[in-house]
Amino acid sequence: MNFQHTEDRRMLADTLNRFVSEQYGFETRDRIARSAQGFSAELWQRFADLGMIGALFDEAHGGFGGDGFDIAVLFESLGRGLVVEPFLDTLMVGTALVQNGNDGQKNLLGSLIDGSQIVALAHGEPDGHYELARVTTHAQRNGNGNGWRLTGAKAVVQHGEHANLLLVSARTAHADDAEAGITLFVVPSNTVGVSVRGYRKIDGGRAAEVTFDNVALSNDALLGAPGEGFATLEKALAHGVLALCSEAVGAMDVARDYTLDYLRTRKQFGVPIGSFQALQHRMADLSLEIEQARSAVINAAAALRAERRVRERAISAAKYSIGRIGALVAEECIQLHGGIGMTWELPLAHYAKRLVMIDHQLGDEDHHLQRYIALGQE
Repeated sequence: MNFQHTEDRRMLADTLNRFVSEQYGFETRDRIARSAQGFSAELWQRFADLGMIGALFDEAHGGFGGDGFDIAVLFESLGRGLVVEPFLDTLMVGTALVQNGNDGQKNLLGSLIDGSQIVALAHGEPDGHYELARVTTHAQRNGNGNGWRLTGAKAVVQHGEHANLLLVSARTAHADDAEAGITLFVVPSNTVGVSVRGYRKIDGGRAAEVTFDNVALSNDALLGAPGEGFATLEKALAHGVLALCSEAVGAMDVARDYTLDYLRTRKQFGVPIGSFQALQHRMADLSLEIEQARSAVINAAAALRAERRVRERAISAAKYSIGRIGALVAEECIQLHGGIGMTWELPLAHYAKRLVMIDHQLGDEDHHLQRYIALGQE
């Protein structure tokens, strides 16, 4: 198998890496991540102008990419810069719109790609425990069949404060943990009855708790058929998990490079500590683990358009690997830096924190290991 990226993907990565290096340095990123908005609207627009959002979607829907490897290349570069702009939810919501959106909903893709509209996936719930089918937010059809009423709460909605549109999962039939009976709605965030409480995330940027109090929705808000949203959610989150795993690989590369540079410059007993054989062995082992993570991401990217079971096993295998290796990279790099590795002023600490938090987004390593095993038994 040829693991070399196409020329177009190499150009995409080079352009984005150069832009992030020149315009998104650590001080800029730290300021943005700590801001009241949690991302930069100006830089989001510049990313859009560079075509970076368009790389997430295929030509038929206004983009120029959309393949698993396009997503992997883009998010690996974003991970190198710890970019906090809303690429992830744009990808997941956009993927759902591509799959099952009506003509009006698919027309929204243009405003996603040009950066003029912010969207967020409102699926996770306070007691969801990463289980995709666990949905307790309920929607009931009006008695006359004209519209719906939505009630419930969603947790950790990325950029929820500033999203114009929310893609919301709701239970319309069956038990709260059944795959059948999940319905998706596209909900403007300014709809009466929608309440948003924002907060700062530990690894930078912002998220929100969103509640729905008897929110009135028209039938046009439906995304796909009632009760059949699980498959759409699963595929959208597969794209999201691939993106997170690719982001983690980019962050691992930078953390390793920072550590190698430190080992070459920090001296003890009059020589660089990188000359000590024990530390060389630890860095060699760490580099091997990072390459294992990269291989898992390549496998997941290649399987993104495969049939469901193959795709989902590859996605869960990658997320498990990233969770385990990401924690190892974070721990080893901080330990090899010594006490300075824990300081907020050092970029490494932020990369380590982001790697740990990626493990907890869209299912941690324990969840995905169990899921991988269960999928193998189907």
